[in-house]
Amino acid sequence: MLYWLLYEQLYRPDRIGGPIVGPFRVFRYVTSRTLFASLTSLFLCVLLGPWLIRKLREFQIGQHIREDGPKSHQKKAGTPTMGGVLIIISIVVPTLLWADLRHLYVWIALFALVAFGVIGFIDDYAKVMNKRNLGLTARQKLGLQMLVAAIITGVLSLMQYYGTYTTTLNVPFIKNFHPDFLIHSLMGNPFTYVLGFLPFYIFFVLVVVGSSNAVNITDGLDGLAIGLMVISGVALTALCYTSGNREFANYLQLARNPRTAELTIFCGSLTGASLGFLWWNSHPADIFMGDVGSLSLGGAMGVVAVLIKQEILLIFIAGMFVVELMSVILQVGSYKLRKKRIFKMAPIHHHFEALGWQESKIIARFWIAGLVLALFALTTLKLR
Repeated sequence: MLYWLLYEQLYRPDRIGGPIVGPFRVFRYVTSRTLFASLTSLFLCVLLGPWLIRKLREFQIGQHIREDGPKSHQKKAGTPTMGGVLIIISIVVPTLLWADLRHLYVWIALFALVAFGVIGFIDDYAKVMNKRNLGLTARQKLGLQMLVAAIITGVLSLMQYYGTYTTTLNVPFIKNFHPDFLIHSLMGNPFTYVLGFLPFYIFFVLVVVGSSNAVNITDGLDGLAIGLMVISGVALTALCYTSGNREFANYLQLARNPRTAELTIFCGSLTGASLGFLWWNSHPADIFMGDVGSLSLGGAMGVVAVLIKQEILLIFIAGMFVVELMSVILQVGSYKLRKKRIFKMAPIHHHFEALGWQESKIIARFWIAGLVLALFALTTLKLR
């Protein structure tokens, strides 16, 4: 909205009579609007935090701690949860204000954020009503996530048909290898078009639903997940900008897609909102994000990676989220197959708690590891 008002209406040089307000040309640049969006989301989250915390306490919307979790976490029972609502608002509002809303990529990212947030809200609400740490069943949650994935995949299939999206995959270190997830022999027939797109849908579900649940699993210590989201958000912001900027794309030998440029503003808002929420979620936490926050942030992160064609790099950008998810998969698989546990407790941050590590030390070390992995992901852009 502000982009349309400040640039399109008050500056645009192609207007009859020339620019009305010359200094407003700064709003033409993605970098400037990303900075403004990040600051807007940061201050929005910090300023609205006390009000939301007070309201959640008034409605007695507090966290219910899992019975089989670490005993030290029992003192956190009753801490206001569902703070992800604040995160979503702090991302959506700045994006609507500062992005060029004529770009469909921005709306897809916003839809993913809100849709996964709704799933998380339903899950959190069920936990509050049931007064225990059990909301939607795993099957219900996965079914809803796959439904959202199907809707987004349907939109991407139409975009692919009109040439505004590609289903090919960028592979780090190899610039001329771009595997395609479409079965092209089935794409020419309207009756088999959906079957031709099925491999891409499966891949999309693995990336986006996996990302959403990975962040959800990681959200177990004060500030752990949201701190890692700040790091991932910065990396995604850089990738969106380089993918949409002609000079950087040519220099780094990336397949340029100018449509991804406006996603930089969405990722900047995501980063600012995550940093703002960390203000309230840092140890000891005043509020928890709940599933409404973790599922929405993870889903949005995965969708952005798919849109900018950096799905493989997401493994490193979200490296610690992947580690947390794999620790649960390995633990469950090992117990079902061998009746033995690999870790003292899963996800892995609880394993380190069981070893005697202090919560603050686990959080700091996970942040450091996440930063190293994100920096490695960015270095692969030049190592091609």
